[in-house]
Amino acid sequence: MSEGTMQRRAQRDLGAPPMPLRRRGSAQRAKRLHRVLAHAAAVPVMLVAVGCSSDSGSGSGSGDGGDKASGATASASASPSPTVRPAAYAELPEPCDVLSKKTLGELVPEGTKSGKEGQSDDTSTRGSCSWSSLENNGVKGSQFRWLNVSLLRFESDITRGEGDRQAQEFYQKQVQDAQSVSGAKNTKSEPVAEAGDEATLVRYDLKKKEGAFKQQTVVARVENVVLTLDYNGAGLAGDKTPDADDLAKAARKAVKEAVAAVVSANGDGGTASGSPSASQSASPSASQSASPSRAAAQKS
Repeated sequence: MSEGTMQRRAQRDLGAPPMPLRRRGSAQRAKRLHRVLAHAAAVPVMLVAVGCSSDSGSGSGSGDGGDKASGATASASASPSPTVRPAAYAELPEPCDVLSKKTLGELVPEGTKSGKEGQSDDTSTRGSCSWSSLENNGVKGSQFRWLNVSLLRFESDITRGEGDRQAQEFYQKQVQDAQSVSGAKNTKSEPVAEAGDEATLVRYDLKKKEGAFKQQTVVARVENVVLTLDYNGAGLAGDKTPDADDLAKAARKAVKEAVAAVVSANGDGGTASGSPSASQSASPSASQSASPSRAAAQKS
């Protein structure tokens, strides 16, 4: 058997088709070319991926800058917290101590020790005290006197405004109430000097079954405090009616003394009643407090 015949038989026995040497080299070159093309195709994919990653990073950076810019704008545009000027006076004197014994002896001679303090849910913002005097003159009758002092202090508040402005509004309301008492006759009003920032005396006559009463109401404001002094007198059981001018003079003197007591209770010059942020507490409402002048008319 020839050598070529034996080689072809061996190839058949191994199950492999005969392959010329030239074709084997071509197949190897084809495989190498395939690998090169595969690597070349992968390069654009990687570049695209890197490009996407770069775009995403730059977008994120611009987003951070936008957030910082918007935050700075919001911070710059935010308005400061609202504030209000603190009220000048933070304290009230004891209402039954605003008048000296000497003054009480002139206004209520038989009632200097009869002071009765009114009820208050907050003595730092409101208070009152009243005195009554009945001087018996035997068969001539008797002289009656009644005195009441009411104090109301207003706190500065963001929603209601400055304390002195609130006090000014309440002061005006008190004067109007005194000028419009039901049944009053011969009503007159006049300013009172040297009694706080502003003060008004309202005078009128009031006829009741007990006798003819002469009413004097003085409303005064000092900073953020409003003081109302009611003073009236009558001759009962046949005694003569007191002179209205004398009563008015005594009322003016008393209200000046009471105003001085308010100033003194706050260290003469007044003290700030808390910081603006602490002044959000509710202040006394004028509508919640009874009008002293109307109470005086009912008491007369």
